[in-house]
Amino acid sequence: MAKKNENKTLAENRKAWHDYFVEESMEAGIELVGTEVKSVKAARANLKDSYGEVRNGEIFIRNMHVSPYEQGNIFNVDPLRDRKLLLHKSEIKRLLGFVSQDGYTLIPLSLYLKNGRVKVNLGVCKGKKNYDKRDAMLEKAHKRDIEREFKERMR
Repeated sequence: MAKKNENKTLAENRKAWHDYFVEESMEAGIELVGTEVKSVKAARANLKDSYGEVRNGEIFIRNMHVSPYEQGNIFNVDPLRDRKLLLHKSEIKRLLGFVSQDGYTLIPLSLYLKNGRVKVNLGVCKGKKNYDKRDAMLEKAHKRDIEREFKERMR
């Protein structure tokens, strides 16, 4: 039997780490309908092109795709609907301060289960330029070569 307080990752946005500098991340709850929860727990969610938006003092995730639950029939909702994030007012104000700066945006980095509830890891991100992406890829390649050399020497 699994421990109750373990985190189980349901969906990740790996492309976010490639396209953005993640300055800070924050955990938030997400408002889901019953069939959406079942679909997310079955790992049928996609965070690829999703982003956070502040509206009327609340934060919503846009373009997060949650596939309809097969047994959900009439209770299924639009897969791309906006979903509200559950945060304290002080946390929303803090994130709003970051987003109001030029170039920063809110990007959901991952969806996971924590104590049986679906949570979102929301990152405050700044977009990378093409040369930044190339530098990151070169650095990753160098690190991989160093690891390979180290492995060869240890044999």
